[in-house]
Formats: sequence, structure tokens, C-alpha cells
Amino acid sequence: MVRFPVRRRNSKPNWVFFSAIFAVCAWIAVAAQNPPPRRSIWDGVYTDAQAMRGERQYGRSCEQCHGPDLAGDAVMEIPALSLDSFMTSWNGKTVKDLFDTVKRSMPKDKPGSLGTGSYVDVVAYLLQANKFPSGAKELPRTAEELAPIVIERGKTP
Repeated sequence: MVRFPVRRRNSKPNWVFFSAIFAVCAWIAVAAQNPPPRRSIWDGVYTDAQAMRGERQYGRSCEQCHGPDLAGDAVMEIPALSLDSFMTSWNGKTVKDLFDTVKRSMPKDKPGSLGTGSYVDVVAYLLQANKFPSGAKELPRTAEELAPIVIERGKTP
């Protein structure tokens, strides 16, 4: 019987591959344990200029249903977007939740038809109309940056 020499594969490529997989898994685990810091709408998360753009967009796309005073219409089941009604719906939720809802459902006749920037500006206007303070930086335009911003009735220490 003739035996052929068994050729061993170089184990180094396997070691490199498994090390890379381990490093990626470790990075994901660390990132999941360190979410972005929680922020509050009381921290001034939008600018006055951004809210002004949002007010103009609200006038073009939202005012006909929600009204110039954001009061909505209870008879037509159009929600109010200000003060107690707003806080009853949004207290404890994130600005991302608000943004996603507005983008997914408004304007009623053409949901999702505005650009991301316009939706973010309208959200900034809603925050201003609800007496939350403005700040030096614009409300971000990405879901990842909106997610840690919490809507809350009062500023938490």
C-alpha cells in the first residue's frame, strides 16, 4: 500500500479569521452596553432658526388639519400638537419616536412626502411651540442621534 504524505494546512489563516470574528463580537457587546448618553428636550436640542423653518413647513403641510394654534380637531379626530395633549401622547418617548410617527403618517394625504430635513424642522417647531428651550445646535437628522433625546414634562436633575 502506497501512502501519500498528509499535507497539513497552515493553521495561521484560521487563527486570523477566528480572531477577527472574536474582535467584532467583542466590539458589538461593548457598544451594546454603552448606549449614547440620554438627553432631554430640556437641554436645548434645536435652534430657533430650525424651528422657524419648521413653522413655515408646518404652515404649508400641517396647518390645514392641525390648525394655526396646533389645537387639532377633536370632532375630526385630528390630535392637538401642543401642551397637555402633546405631553399626554409623548411624555417618556423619544424625539425619534415623534419624528418616525410624523414622517410615517403626515401629511395625511401624502405621508412621507417631505424630505428628512423638513420633518426634523417640523419636530423642532413642535418642541418650540410646546415651550421647550432652544439651544446652539440643530436637532440632528439621523435616527441614531434622535433616539437618545427623551421628551419629558419636566427637567430631570
